Parts: sequence; C-alpha cells; structure tokens
Amino acid sequence: ILLYKKEGFNFRGVYVGGGTPTVEMGELIETLDLLRETFPLDEISVETNPNHLTETNCLALKKAGVNRLSVGVQSFDDSLLRDMDRYEKYGNGTTIASRLKELLGTFDTLNADMIFNFPTQSTEMLARDIDTILELGLDQVTYYPLMVSDFTKKKVVEKLGKIDYGKEKRFYRQIVSRLVPPYRFSSAWCFSKKKGAMIDEYIVDYDEYAGLGSGSIGYLNGLCYANTFNIKGYIAQVEKGELPIMATRVFTKKDQMRYDFVMKLFGMKLDVPAMELKYGGAFLRTLWFEVSAFILAGRLRWREPYFHLTPWGWYSWVIMMREFFTAVNNFRDFCREQN
Repeated sequence: ILLYKKEGFNFRGVYVGGGTPTVEMGELIETLDLLRETFPLDEISVETNPNHLTETNCLALKKAGVNRLSVGVQSFDDSLLRDMDRYEKYGNGTTIASRLKELLGTFDTLNADMIFNFPTQSTEMLARDIDTILELGLDQVTYYPLMVSDFTKKKVVEKLGKIDYGKEKRFYRQIVSRLVPPYRFSSAWCFSKKKGAMIDEYIVDYDEYAGLGSGSIGYLNGLCYANTFNIKGYIAQVEKGELPIMATRVFTKKDQMRYDFVMKLFGMKLDVPAMELKYGGAFLRTLWFEVSAFILAGRLRWREPYFHLTPWGWYSWVIMMREFFTAVNNFRDFCREQN
C-alpha cells in the first residue's frame, strides 16, 4: 500500500477479495484503516462467507468504512450446498437466508454471490433460489455461471458430473426473466436495485486497477501484471522497496482498445465519445471490424452516444467473461505451480 503511495498513485476505490479476507478480521481491519489513512477512498467492497456474518464482524466492517459487503452464498439449496461441501461449513440455506435478512440496511449494498449451471442443478432448484432472493429483497445479486479452471475441472466432473453449457443458456434466461425487473442490470450478470451501486467487476467502472497482495493481478498503463504467489518472496521484495511482480504482459494499443470494448460493454453500454477521446479519435477506426461483426450478429445496437448490448448480446458477454475469468484462473494455477 505504501509503495504504491510512494509511486504517486492515489486510489479512490478498494476491493478486498476474492477468497475470504474476513477469516483474519484483525488484519483486515488494520489494512482497511491503513488504506483510508493513505488514500481518499470513496468505495470499499469486502467479500465474505455466510459463517462470518456475525454481529461483531459486521459492526467492525461498518466502522472500517465498508460500503459493500459481498457474501458468497452460491445457492440456498441444501442438496447443492452438500455437493459443494458448503453445508457443514456455512450452514443450511434457511440459516444463510436469515443471516442476510438481518443484515439488510447495515451496508450501502449487500450483495449475494450466486452460481448457476451446476451439473446437478435443475430449473426448479434455480427457481427456488430466485424466489428466496426476491423474498429477501437483497440490494444486489451477482449470478455467476459455473467457472472452473482446467486444473479443477476434473475434480468437478468427478464429484458433480459433466458441465452442460447448453443448459447454461437456459438458466441465464430464467434468471433474467425473473430478476429484471425489479432489479436492473449493473453488468451482464450483476443485478442491482440501486442505480450506480458498486459491483464485483471493478473492471467495468475503473479503466485501470492495481493488484495489491500476493497473487493479485493489476492493469496499469497498458501493462497487465501478476504479483508472486510465493509469500516469503512477496515479503522479501516488499521489504526491499520493490513491487513483488512475477509476470507481465504489455498490451498493444489495439489490445487496450479491445479490452475496453469488452469490459465496458460487460457493463451493458459503451460510451463512444469517451473512448474516442481516450484513444485520440482512433477507437472506431481501429475496431471497425469487431464492432460491425457484433452489430450484424444482433449483439449491439446504437443509441447515441452509446453502443448498448441487445438481449441477444447479454448472454454473449456472459460467455466471453466466463472464458476470460476461466483463463485468469488457469493463469493463477500456473503461477502457483511455479512457486
């Protein structure tokens, strides 16, 4: 944190997680305090699991300035929770739902992370999960498609069965048909009651982001980088005043434009004048083929000054982002093996 401050960065948003940072509350609160002392933060989002939703933890997070708490629920269905080995760890679906209900109003945004397209999941199971979400009146729900790295895919198939991507599309349409309205799209898989609410995918709201912490990934000035997963090596480099980076890739200008094209449209619309300003008037001239292809395929429509995703485009972007994050997980697995 202090190294980035020394380098001249001045962040206004902080996202803590994935993983479960609330497993060490003392260290988390100390880190959040340091961040607020160091940067003029407007937004702090923290991830947690249902078993950490204690009154003590939540009051500490609220006092530390957390605006958005994202809870890894995955499903309220007890059979699915057992399949995921979450039933014994985090409680049954009814208990989890009651904890969430008690928390409503504590934070600006209370988000439930859900997953669809488990091999053993049925449309009836998904419908009951959506019923619970609507009954609770949660501020936000993020409905991720099941994403597994190549390393974990074999384990998932052995335990749960083969993943059916044909079923994924039907599930997604079921989710959208139930949640919109009363929720609105914040991204192609995030649904919010409040306009402008923080979402997990900070890549939509922020053009650039720094990765702080072992194994984190950042994207700054056209450079994508990953910090080392080796904890001892991480500490040693930081103590020497060095950023603990283990791998980098420089994006060409066209790479950067493609990245912005995909990420901004994941947030449902692309501000064309802003992109033209950012790239000196070269944005559409460079990406004319990509833009034309998506328009002809019925995935984009033009409503000045934005390109918007069409209903056909919503699921197309879910597919692309699922593959993007799967690739990130594959990369992380590779980095762990190197350490």
